[in-house]
Amino acid sequence: MPELPEDVAEEAERLTRLAREAVDEQEAAAYRRDRDRRLAEHDFRARVREDDARAVLVLHPDEWVEDGTIRPGEVDDTDRAAEIPLDGPGDPDDWESVEAHNAELVERVREDHGEVHAANVRAFADFMGNHYARPLDSATGDEVREFLRDYYPRNAWPSDEQREVVERSLRYAFDAAEKRVPGF
Repeated sequence: MPELPEDVAEEAERLTRLAREAVDEQEAAAYRRDRDRRLAEHDFRARVREDDARAVLVLHPDEWVEDGTIRPGEVDDTDRAAEIPLDGPGDPDDWESVEAHNAELVERVREDHGEVHAANVRAFADFMGNHYARPLDSATGDEVREFLRDYYPRNAWPSDEQREVVERSLRYAFDAAEKRVPGF
């Protein structure tokens, strides 16, 4: 039975996040069509499950769907599906890999834009890693606003120079990750 390649799942997650953050419905629909086309090439489908104030992207084989409904009792191997949280906390057991990813982005920002921006990105990496157990470049607009409004002024102890450029620093971090900056 075919499995979904990891890079396709990651791209499906990226396109789903872009669709959720798009202001224009036509733009959101275009992201969803692109995601669905890429998944269809591997005989998979996507749906977003909203429950308990969390959204989860579910990627599953086409064959699981009958008359538009998944019948879990008739699924032999549930390991073929992937569930990817779109918001809320990630898996705390992944903290080391999240930290390594975030540290790499901090270094890229340091090399390209200097110490002040790197210090801001390090604070954001700490916020995302410690509070959400997720890579900084997976942040939603709400999480960026929470960082800027609550965490940054209280926990980062920024200098005046850092405060003046923090939003630009965050843009540099998303650029370093080659991800779209969420609206904040």
